Amino acid sequence: MNRILVWIIAARPQFFTATIVPIALGAAVARYDTGYFDWGLFWMTLIGGIFIHAGLDFTNDYYDFKTGNDVANKTPTPFSGGSRVLPEGILKPRQVQLAGLICFAAGSAIGLYLNYICGGYMILLIGVVGVLIAYFYNADPLKIGYTRLSELSTGFGFGPLMVLGAYYVQARKLSWEAFFVSIPIAILIALVQFINQFPDYEADKAAHKNNTVVMAGKAKAVGYYRFFLISVYVIVLSGMALGIFPFAAVITFVTLPVAIKAIRVAGAHFDKIKELLPANALTIAIHLSFGILFVVAYLWGKK
Repeated sequence: MNRILVWIIAARPQFFTATIVPIALGAAVARYDTGYFDWGLFWMTLIGGIFIHAGLDFTNDYYDFKTGNDVANKTPTPFSGGSRVLPEGILKPRQVQLAGLICFAAGSAIGLYLNYICGGYMILLIGVVGVLIAYFYNADPLKIGYTRLSELSTGFGFGPLMVLGAYYVQARKLSWEAFFVSIPIAILIALVQFINQFPDYEADKAAHKNNTVVMAGKAKAVGYYRFFLISVYVIVLSGMALGIFPFAAVITFVTLPVAIKAIRVAGAHFDKIKELLPANALTIAIHLSFGILFVVAYLWGKK
């Protein structure tokens, strides 16, 4: 296999939408609030975020391989089970670990430059917290991904942390509106991870990866999935009614029929790996399309 292609597969760029959406949204909200938008700073923020995301993917593969989690996973899917470059012997563990550290270093360097441009220490603080969450998601001694804080940390990192970081780079301040806007995005990306844990249930359980799906069981966990997916639309509706979100945010409801379909598939097939795959794909599609529509609402909406 082509060496470049191998590293692309290992980085899992198909999931970089988890970074692109919150950074684009944070920048869009800043423009909505201030009328200011700097494309150069936006691209630097996005590239830095993607480097940190890639570092997360590489180190997750490394530590899941070291714990035996990915090796024990006999039912990987396009959405779960890691990139498989280590269980299949395509790359060596040390190579993947080093790639993760290099990506963290590159993302951190961009973050330090943005902090210098913005002044103060807010970007530095956000960056340090983000890198620590990403690295210790599977690494000792915290191993966040092996606890019930797994989904919460994912939602926080790819929700408030990235939205507020991107907002601050553009606006040079923080805002409650940017925080509230990040909540639906945080829930959706946590649900992407959550539904992807269903196919990995047996391997995660064997490796003592005690995430919510393992601890609650699939039958109960699918109820959580249903509740939180519906809550996303309740939050947007409430935000519009309270004047926190622009009325244009109503366009996010275009994704509601897709959410209903995902809920039905998950409810019917939560214990069947192959039949559940449409729900995995739909959840990713909801996060991306909802995020894009939310960005559009802030770019064209009015106060």
